[in-house]
Amino acid sequence: MINRGKRASGILLPVFSLPSRYGIGTFGKAAYAFVDWLKDAKQSFWQILPLCMTSYGDSPYQSFSTFAGNPYFIDLEPFIEEGLLTRACCSRMDWGKSPQYVDYEKQYKNRYRLLRKAYSKSLHREKPEYSDFLKQQSVWLDDFCLYMSLKQRFNQHSWLDWPENYKFRRMEAMDEARHELQDEMDFQRFLQYTFFKQWFSLKEYANRQGIKIIGDLPIYVAMDSADAWVNPKLFQFDERLNPTHVAGVPPDYFSEDGQLWGNPLYNWPAHKATDYEWWIRRIAHTASLYDTVRIDHFRGFAEYWAVPYGSKTARKGKWNKGPGAKLFAELKHCIGETDIIAEDLGVRSRGLDILLKKTGYPGMKVLQFAFSAGQDSLFLPHNYPKECIVYTGTHDNATTLEWYKELLPDDKKFVNQYCRVPENADFPVFSMIETAFQSIAELVIIPLQDYLLLGAEARINIPSTLGGNWTWRLLPKQLDKSLQKKIAAMTKIYFRDRSADVEQQ
Repeated sequence: MINRGKRASGILLPVFSLPSRYGIGTFGKAAYAFVDWLKDAKQSFWQILPLCMTSYGDSPYQSFSTFAGNPYFIDLEPFIEEGLLTRACCSRMDWGKSPQYVDYEKQYKNRYRLLRKAYSKSLHREKPEYSDFLKQQSVWLDDFCLYMSLKQRFNQHSWLDWPENYKFRRMEAMDEARHELQDEMDFQRFLQYTFFKQWFSLKEYANRQGIKIIGDLPIYVAMDSADAWVNPKLFQFDERLNPTHVAGVPPDYFSEDGQLWGNPLYNWPAHKATDYEWWIRRIAHTASLYDTVRIDHFRGFAEYWAVPYGSKTARKGKWNKGPGAKLFAELKHCIGETDIIAEDLGVRSRGLDILLKKTGYPGMKVLQFAFSAGQDSLFLPHNYPKECIVYTGTHDNATTLEWYKELLPDDKKFVNQYCRVPENADFPVFSMIETAFQSIAELVIIPLQDYLLLGAEARINIPSTLGGNWTWRLLPKQLDKSLQKKIAAMTKIYFRDRSADVEQQ
């Protein structure tokens, strides 16, 4: 278990939601200030969403690479300090109409202009750490940089629509492309070098302050990704490299039609034949970025929902058997113990329960799923196992304030009674948070929006929808000392303060 028998708590806040001058949260001063704020609030964990670059729908769960980082998160201030950019040049860019929301179109058009300008003046090639980075990331970096350079050449079209010589990675075409696209590939290397340099600096600072990072690993890669292009045999493609089935989930809490994600599905026999080498490399890479890895849609390793390619909804899918515990046994054999949280939400299955038991990974509990008047639930705290992580809600849920407003009257009454909400309270959000803190669960993670009592305007994602997601941002003055003290006091009362442990180390 990630807490080694000790109670703890943390806050969920995506990096893109941090305040900054230039339209999106970055690894800059605001990130360091948030780490300090967490420390003084007696928190032990900062949970974030995937750091990979976004593509389709601006979702971090649809990325051009499972290994590469998102250049949007690169802080521009070091470039200004080095003289590679001017503050005036950065400030006069159009970053969008509202500091409360990310405008991804503006980021794509303007941030890359600035990053290219910084690259043209940079002396990164002369630095020994740059050569070290190229060696350390050599397994995936060259293919990724070539992929992004070819996307630039082919007007950002998916590799599935490229000319055949490039789609099928024929040697002569690849050699020619590497020669002709040298500068663009080097620009992509520069972005990744800068991203990882800044991220590891921030993570090391957080760890020194006693804050551990929980990062997210999507189970699937995007169809339009270097991962699928480079390793087509590891996915369910036909001889023309077109997908036969794609990922999703059947009708559930979130959608009557199910969720049609559209990601390529894995060819698990091919992975097994390599002793899961690609997966082990992927998880090891992710574990190097974070202290704890939350694996999204963990049920997909027990059984996965396969939807015929071209389907309009996920209704006509079929459950197929996944790799099960063998993958994770091989992972442990190759790289040892890895701190993993299994996202086990959704409809339960016997296969999932067996997999959780064999791996020993802690699962998740969400309070918003617990309250249906007159019914007991595994999401109610009196049913929790000790080895679990409890949330009021996740990035896929409404904020707790929005959720409560939409409850039926009997369900609201159940919430108020169970969480002992004071009669004069307008809403039960803090009472629900306190209920989570009181529970036996070793780790509590609360979305920052719930601490701030924010509503629908601060929701991160509505599953199965496109547009308007992944955009909410924290405003600079929304975090104050009074809230910090309130969180710190609650953390101490329920014995989740681990700052004394950090000071003794």
